[in-house]
Amino acid sequence: MNSFPQRHIPVLGGQAIEMLEPRKGGLYVDATFGAGGYSRAILGIPGTRVVGIDRDRSAIAGGFDLVDRAGGRLTLVEDRFSNLERICAAQGLDAVDGVVMDVGVSSMQIDVAERGFSFRQGGPLDMRMGHDGPTAADVIASASETDLAAIIYIFGEERHSRRLARAIVAARQEAPILTTRSLADIVSRVVRSKPGEIHPATRTFQALRIFVNEELDELHLALAAAERVLKPGGRLVVVSFHSLEDRIVKNFMVERGKAGGGSRHLPELAHAAPSFVILTKRPVTPDDDEISANPRARSAKLRAAERTNAPAHAAAALPAWPVLADVLRRG
Repeated sequence: MNSFPQRHIPVLGGQAIEMLEPRKGGLYVDATFGAGGYSRAILGIPGTRVVGIDRDRSAIAGGFDLVDRAGGRLTLVEDRFSNLERICAAQGLDAVDGVVMDVGVSSMQIDVAERGFSFRQGGPLDMRMGHDGPTAADVIASASETDLAAIIYIFGEERHSRRLARAIVAARQEAPILTTRSLADIVSRVVRSKPGEIHPATRTFQALRIFVNEELDELHLALAAAERVLKPGGRLVVVSFHSLEDRIVKNFMVERGKAGGGSRHLPELAHAAPSFVILTKRPVTPDDDEISANPRARSAKLRAAERTNAPAHAAAALPAWPVLADVLRRG
């Protein structure tokens, strides 16, 4: 009998564990612990050990029962998953057999109005996955019109970004924008949607959430950290939920899955051996039954790769997009 019954099944959870291939006695990192779905499945294999990471204190607290039941095989750490290499070192783990991550905001966070992620529920304009740092309201209050337009365009892929930025700046001069509904109302006056289309505020809220939590920088750093901590033969499995995330994961795996071409300026790259073998030629996506049971699954994509014995590639510089600290300082 499985002593770790699943109370929450992650999107593409079965496929993710199948790709991860946890084996008896293996060491694994659940880089986005959430409700513990991946960790429970991994702990169902005898002798496995899991380090679960989540920046959300409520997720960590919700996992204490699983920690007790795991009998010393599960360690939970409240931290950003970009720090997984340092976290593993602190646990005395030089290398691990697998890293699994489910990128983006969780259903638990969206469904709690007080967290301020959803425009469909009234709540404070917060959007922080953790419990520290600036909120979305802070960004809306102080970012310049230029920065707001860039944030909404880059992280929300919203073509009306300039008009929205102007409208936000004009509205905040009249009164502070402190709630999800007040921001959603401003956006809805600028962006019109037809029946059957996504809510007008969807892309703007996505952009703010990604920006406040520095999600894309975190993902870049976490993927590179996973590359450094995985043993040869260890597997990296990533589930993402929108095109910006999936593009980062895809590009990372493609880049690491081929030998460096090099150039006359950087000839040493010509000898960089592939650090991963790609296991998913095409991303794995949910079937109709899973989408019917959970409509939020419809955009999910899973990609997986297996670590070779080649050295980790040099980490690339982060993209030159708006940075939270810089935007707030300029504001």
